[in-house]
Amino acid sequence: MRKRRRKRRGILGKMIGGILAFLVLILLAAGMFWTIEGYLSYQKAIKEKPLAQTVEKIRSEASWVSLDEVPELYKKAVLAVEDHRYYRHHGVDWISTARAVVHDIRVMKMEQGGSTITQQLVKNMYYDQNKTIARKAAEAWTALYVEQCLSKEEILELYINTIYFGDGYYGLKAASIGYFGKTPQQLGGSEAVLLAGIPNAPSAYAPSRHADLALQREKQVLAAMVKYGYLEESKKDGLLWDARANPVKGRAE
Repeated sequence: MRKRRRKRRGILGKMIGGILAFLVLILLAAGMFWTIEGYLSYQKAIKEKPLAQTVEKIRSEASWVSLDEVPELYKKAVLAVEDHRYYRHHGVDWISTARAVVHDIRVMKMEQGGSTITQQLVKNMYYDQNKTIARKAAEAWTALYVEQCLSKEEILELYINTIYFGDGYYGLKAASIGYFGKTPQQLGGSEAVLLAGIPNAPSAYAPSRHADLALQREKQVLAAMVKYGYLEESKKDGLLWDARANPVKGRAE
């Protein structure tokens, strides 16, 4: 009887091992397919819209603002909440990507992308908002390419000028003037931090429409700044936006 049980266990173990090996092969094959499909999409995108021409077009916009005109506090807030390892990766943050993949597998849908600032920039420049694995692969390939062609400062500058802030405002300059009637250089500390949090979900965090949610988001940004060493804990509360003392404008989208 014991020999039979051992034999059955051995057969069962081999079956389970075979099934797991088969599943691994399927995942590897799927990963290779998505990687190749993403690479082909990236090649097509770059061919249709060469990087140099695309960058030049963005820089020629009337709403363009140079990185030197952007408050240092705003830049720190963006880095803290969007991509705190920005200066330590080459376009793709593999740690954040792996964490996002595990989360998405757990919930069985694409909720997190682990996108870096560079990936968000190339999505704004070349792709639509569809969330598919092949699309994420294309963004990753394009981000790696852009990081080879542009400096970190140039990428951050382009990102700040292409992100959406709600209420029809694209780019920091348009959002600064639209919401506060100020140029980026004139922004106060609380205004700069508030704006840094909006692009994560512009419709939800537009302060002209959802002041309470915008303030909650700003608190998340400040917490991230403290966590990653961009801000001292003692200065956090002093940067909270006061909607009554500093109201925003806005317009219909």
